[in-house]
Amino acid sequence: MKKVSAIIIIMAVFFISCKKETTLPPPQITPNPPKEAEIIEPAGDQCYVSTANKSIIKLSFNVNSHQEVNGKLSYDLYGKDKNEGTLIGNMKGDTLIADYTFISEGVSSVREVAFLQKDGTFIEGYGETAVANDKVSFKDKKALKFDAKNTLIKVDCTE
Repeated sequence: MKKVSAIIIIMAVFFISCKKETTLPPPQITPNPPKEAEIIEPAGDQCYVSTANKSIIKLSFNVNSHQEVNGKLSYDLYGKDKNEGTLIGNMKGDTLIADYTFISEGVSSVREVAFLQKDGTFIEGYGETAVANDKVSFKDKKALKFDAKNTLIKVDCTE
């Protein structure tokens, strides 16, 4: 009987200690102040030209607040047929990546183009390409090469 009484007393002490709660004050959560929204103003019309080696490359576009680009691009390369068309793409940091839809010799084509913005100029990028769904695209945009001899300088858009 002494064993049963001892077990009952131990169980009672256990249950009493389990029901005893220590109340801690709720943790204080302080919200961070709201960050200022970064507002990127549209850049408006921008025009760039290259006139190297008897060739003329003209690039004109505008950038909206979402960094979406639309404009025109034309190539009048010495000894080759002229082609001109539209440019639709995005600014990704300092790089313009866009689809260039153009007509050359009566045939419509789409080719991905890249331009690096540097010191108020745009430098055209080149890299290995692949054709998929009637579009020529860069295989690896991280491997693009930008050669300073392909630099377009900023000009007044009225030219």
